[in-house]
Parts: sequence; structure tokens; C-alpha cells
Amino acid sequence: MPKYKVNKTFKEINDKIKSGTVVVVTAEEIIGFVKEHGPVEAAKHIDVVTTATFAPMCSSGAFINFGHSVPPIKASKVWLNNVPAYAGLAAVDIYIGATEPCEEDPLNKVWPGEFNYGGGHVIGDLVAGKAVFLRATAYGTSCYPNREIEKEIHLKHLPQAILCNPRNAYQNYNCAVNLTNKTIYTYMGTLKPKAGNANYSTSGQLSPLLNDPYYQTIGLGTRIFLGGGEGYVTWHGTQHNPNAKRGENGVPLVPAGTLWVMGDLKQMTPEWIVGVSIQGYGVSLAVGIGVPIPLLNEEIAQHTAVSDEEIYAQIVDYGSDYPNGINKNYGLVSYAQLKSGSINFNGKEVPTVPLSSVVKAREIAQILKKWISKQKFTLGEPQFTLPSGR
Repeated sequence: MPKYKVNKTFKEINDKIKSGTVVVVTAEEIIGFVKEHGPVEAAKHIDVVTTATFAPMCSSGAFINFGHSVPPIKASKVWLNNVPAYAGLAAVDIYIGATEPCEEDPLNKVWPGEFNYGGGHVIGDLVAGKAVFLRATAYGTSCYPNREIEKEIHLKHLPQAILCNPRNAYQNYNCAVNLTNKTIYTYMGTLKPKAGNANYSTSGQLSPLLNDPYYQTIGLGTRIFLGGGEGYVTWHGTQHNPNAKRGENGVPLVPAGTLWVMGDLKQMTPEWIVGVSIQGYGVSLAVGIGVPIPLLNEEIAQHTAVSDEEIYAQIVDYGSDYPNGINKNYGLVSYAQLKSGSINFNGKEVPTVPLSSVVKAREIAQILKKWISKQKFTLGEPQFTLPSGR
């Protein structure tokens, strides 16, 4: 085990939160402090760093219990605003996925499809307090004789509604370009031919897992800002890849760690849970996530001081390589360059387009900072941290 000059515990920091003496800064604010005073002084004087991201996160959805009818029903097929939900659970428990399109959507039969409504929009409508029309059919049993119900549901009247997102807050991601001669439509947005634009989707120096690259403070039980309310990290997310190639600072150079997160949908607000339509690709859900990182020691402090100039994404061709399963990149580009509005690629200036909102991420980091400073939010000590590959 490494020897640190600073050693704090979650309990000590939570005690400071409860007493109102905690010192909290955002992931952007700590960069200058560490540069001027060093990581040891930062760990001594600062207790928590808040991180955040706001972007489309396709691997999202909600478990909903819509309440028993009279007579009761064991739903086998369910639609919410004509969007299919999965009913293979029990009686009136269902799961609606963010990327499920409306049943009558023409999809990409009319190219490129608009994908105006889907599961992400249903979840967003529920959080916004709108009525959602539910239709359920069943085959009928002795104990559940009802074969069909139709009704309007509202979030506040549902017995339970839990946001459950199997893969969120990706640790770094690709910079997407299109090297073919035609426009393509992807989950990274519309990509113009011959590298006409370069799209990316991470908040860089604010992004949660880029500030704790080896997941030293994040794991099962970590309390987070989720969709405007409180949520939790409940597992590592799907496609979690801690063994990804990293730079000398520990930050992955390719897509790496992910989070599985859950929270009470009834606590959330429409500003931070938003249905998204991605032309030619499908529907999704934009999710606001904020993760507090306790400065237990100077190593963690140093990690949280990572800047956009020190975080690199690989440039990947989504026109030919990606759809053909070719694992290739065309160099690395820093988030400072990406956020500048253009990058130099193949000898020309290429405009960059973010799918994530740095403005929204900053706002989340400030909200979480305020919650902690005002004694409204304590840290959840993880029962075990995420697999780090370290």
C-alpha cells in the first residue's frame, strides 16, 4: 500500500459536512489550486470535489409498477404512449428502455428517420408531470383474470418508478469522424463526408470517471446527483473496461469504465431527464449525473486536478471502420482542442461538435457543491469500489 502524507476517511468528511465545516470545490476549480499549491496542500484543505456530466446515455430506462387493476391483471404486453415496454417481470411490473421507439414509427424506412418519440421521451414526460397513456394486454389466469386495461398514469400516482441505467457516465469516448464520401447518421450524431466535422461526447475535466481514473472512491453505494435527485452507483456498468490503454496520468485513452446507476424517478426534475431524438439513429435519454469525489489523500487530489489539455480521445472513422468492426484510430486529440471548436485533422481544420453539454455539467457540479456545503447531501461510502485493473 502506498504511504500518503494525507489520510482522511469518509466518516471524517461526512462529519465535516454535518458540522458545516466541509470545503467543497468543483473539478474545474481544483485545477488551479493544485497547480499553485500542490496535491498535498489540496488534500489537506479541500474535502470534496464535485464532478458532472450531461449527455445522451442510451443504456438507460425505468422500472415501473403501474398498480393493480380490478379485477387484477398479469400484463404480458404493455405500451406507454404507444412505446412498447417489457412486461416479462411480474403482474404489473414493467421496464421501459430509453431507446425503444414508438410502435408506429417508420424508423429508417424513410431515410434518415426522425425518431420523434420513444422510451426516453416517455420517461421525460413522466418526470415532467405529464399524463402517459398505458395499455396492457394479458392471456388471463385464475388469479389474474383481466385480459386488457387502458388508463392514464401520472408519476406521482404510481406505486413505484425507479430509474435504472445499466451503462452511464462513460469514462472517455471516441472522437467520431466520417471518412466516406456520403453523410452518415450515428449515435454520435450526423457526420459529414470526408471528415466534415468531428463529434465528441464527454465533459472532459468535469467528467466523473476522468477525475477518479482508477475508481478509488466510486463503487457500490456511492451517492450521486442523478437526474436532479439523489441516486446511487449500484454496480459497474455494462462494457466496463478497466484494462483500457491509459496515459501516464492514468486517464484512459479509449472508452473504459462505466457506471450502473439507480434512483427514485419521483425525485427527479425535467431539466435533468430529457428525451432525445437522434436523426437516422433512434431515440435516447439525456441524463444529468454528478459524482462527489472525497479527497482522501494527495493521489486522489492529483487525479481530480486533471485538465482538458491532459485528457485525450482517439479519432475513429464511423463511416467505414466502425460499422465493419475495424479497430483502428487516426491519432489522439485533447479535450482542450475539441472544446476550442475545431481540430487539425489530415491537414485541414475540422469543426468539432459536442453531444454533451459542458454548461449543464458545470451547473450540476455547482448544485452538488451547494447541496454538500448546505448539509443536504452526505457521501455514500462504497461497500467495494469498481474493478480498476490496477
